[in-house]
Amino acid sequence: MTFEVLLINPVIPMLDEALRARYTVHRLYEHADKQGWLREVGANIEGVVTGGASGIDNDTMSRLPKLRIVAINGIGTDAVDLDYARARGIHVSTTPGVLTDDVADLAIGLLLAATRGLCTGDRYVRDGQWVAKAPLPLARKFSGMKLGIVGLGRVGRAIAARAAAFNCEIAYTDLRAMSDVPYRFVDDLHTLASQSDALVLAASADNAQGIVDARILDALGRDGWLINVARGKLVNETDLVQALADKRIAGAGLDVFVDEPNVPAGLLSFPNVVLQPHRASATVQTREAMAAIVLESLEASFAGRRPETSVTP
Repeated sequence: MTFEVLLINPVIPMLDEALRARYTVHRLYEHADKQGWLREVGANIEGVVTGGASGIDNDTMSRLPKLRIVAINGIGTDAVDLDYARARGIHVSTTPGVLTDDVADLAIGLLLAATRGLCTGDRYVRDGQWVAKAPLPLARKFSGMKLGIVGLGRVGRAIAARAAAFNCEIAYTDLRAMSDVPYRFVDDLHTLASQSDALVLAASADNAQGIVDARILDALGRDGWLINVARGKLVNETDLVQALADKRIAGAGLDVFVDEPNVPAGLLSFPNVVLQPHRASATVQTREAMAAIVLESLEASFAGRRPETSVTP
């Protein structure tokens, strides 16, 4: 028996080839009339592979009566209705652990790039301004900064460990204080922002839409930096653009956005903002490790077993 799998969006060639070798693969992203096409093929699909940001909506799942598993090629589950999946007995699996280092690395990279003006300096050299001796503003020192981390899960802890090597003073906020870390717990996001030189978002976005708004940005202040490697919807982007335009914060480093791949036009013009196309885990090593977990999760589900990384019963 060959199981049928639906791809919500493209995957790396290694995973695509492995899926084609094992299953009948359908590609939702190739069809303009997605719901009409699903009416033709949806009845036989038992597995879905998707990204953390893409997820799968309930309307699409409702057209897949045999669906056993939604295998997320990532760690975010906020784009999947877990209650709906549980009610139907559908496993929702993720790829935890293997992308932690890459995401934490990029968070530090964004913070260094933003504060030290690395992208500005690159353009300065490429555009011939160095030869022309045009002045370049001084940067902000990174070592020793006061870092506020929002969400001290795997990624948040990895960011903290890296920042500690730069002698950063680290505080964090989460649902509760953690007894196994040496960092200072702050129970209020506004207070954390007001006490930080840089605010780094590493939290789940399950129930936290727009928590970084004008009030939080004002607390961060004109010398403060915002870094987001979590989910775009944690930030009120309109408020962020206005805060940058008014110079009420120093700058930002962003890997994620509310309506990807659409980035607010206002963000594109600021030299003190470093932008990435949601690629924190985009290394060969990590993407191959994530692919292996996706394949293991599908195999387990189709064999009637609970995938090890399932977040639903």
